[in-house]
Amino acid sequence: MWIKRDIEAELLELALHYPVVMITGPRQAGKTSLAQRCFPGKPYFSMENPDLREQITADPRAFFSANPDGAIIDEFQRYPDILSYIQGIVDVKKQKGQFILTGSKYVSMLSQVAQSLAGRVAILKLLPLTIGEISNLGIAYKTDDYIVNGFYPGIYSEELNPAKAYRNYYETYLECDIRRLLQVKDLIYFQRFVKLCVGRTGQLLNASSLANEVGVSSMTIQSWLSALQATFIVFLVQPWSANINKRMVKTPKLYFYDVGLASYLLGIENVSHIETHPLRGALFENMVILELLKKRFNAGLDNNLYFYRDNHGNEVDVLQESGYQLNLFEIKPSQTYTSHFLKGLDYLRKLIPDRISDSNMIYSGEQEMTINGHRIINFRNLSV
Repeated sequence: MWIKRDIEAELLELALHYPVVMITGPRQAGKTSLAQRCFPGKPYFSMENPDLREQITADPRAFFSANPDGAIIDEFQRYPDILSYIQGIVDVKKQKGQFILTGSKYVSMLSQVAQSLAGRVAILKLLPLTIGEISNLGIAYKTDDYIVNGFYPGIYSEELNPAKAYRNYYETYLECDIRRLLQVKDLIYFQRFVKLCVGRTGQLLNASSLANEVGVSSMTIQSWLSALQATFIVFLVQPWSANINKRMVKTPKLYFYDVGLASYLLGIENVSHIETHPLRGALFENMVILELLKKRFNAGLDNNLYFYRDNHGNEVDVLQESGYQLNLFEIKPSQTYTSHFLKGLDYLRKLIPDRISDSNMIYSGEQEMTINGHRIINFRNLSV
């Protein structure tokens, strides 16, 4: 079953202006299906196939001669030299949308692409499904169902059991990505590190504390964090700062690219497990922030999300930069609105009134309204 993706229009638009489009994102987010759906006439090749990889590396010119109008090349970073050949071809032919490249290791791919295809390639990041994309399937979950099931397309298109699907996903990730990327021989310490990370979802990241608890060096922790980011398992939200005469915290917050995976790592297997879980609020916050991030990425834009916290306990969950202006988002898992939820939003509006454009409180309640200039929104309507 094909699930229509919001990013399709942006992908097709970019292919009209660039000879190469690269789609990156987590494993199983739907990159290959998206490319084949949008470009059905292009031949598809996966560099994960060892026989094909050997064939192409043995005679790359023959491969490109056999595909003069381009191709979809999956996991292209498995043979980085292919980019040099693509560069020469697109410079001569000057055909838009000639090659569609996909892969799931962003940092390594970006450095390779920057060296070979600068100015010739557009880059899109495809994350798992949005709430809107799931709603288009006729599915209307309760709040906790979204958190437990997560947003990977296979959960919905293949009707998979989430707990089992995320178990298999995680085991495959450890073997395919971590062993290859970090050459980790003993995975016990790394697995402990990942479990500790998920316990810190939505919290300030303290690498030294993680190092002490895992039993490795801070340098190792930084390397592992970089690997989790490069393979689209976690992302960091940085603190926002400007010309404010207050000392701002410098430490980022940690979130997971999918709350279903985070739930699995916390041992949550069904809705009854999450109803009273101490991290339910953090997982809800993670889900809402992901909706904001997906909306940006699906439009071909960069991450522009920050958080605010000062030394007096004033904080706002998300500040979204829009030029000089800021859109504010406070996130609460509650189904009932209380005026206390607006405390941080009110504080920041008084602190920098000329910079605030929109102020929003996102919660799981059904009643939507505007109070003193703050929009009170159900999380399902965040992107509406």
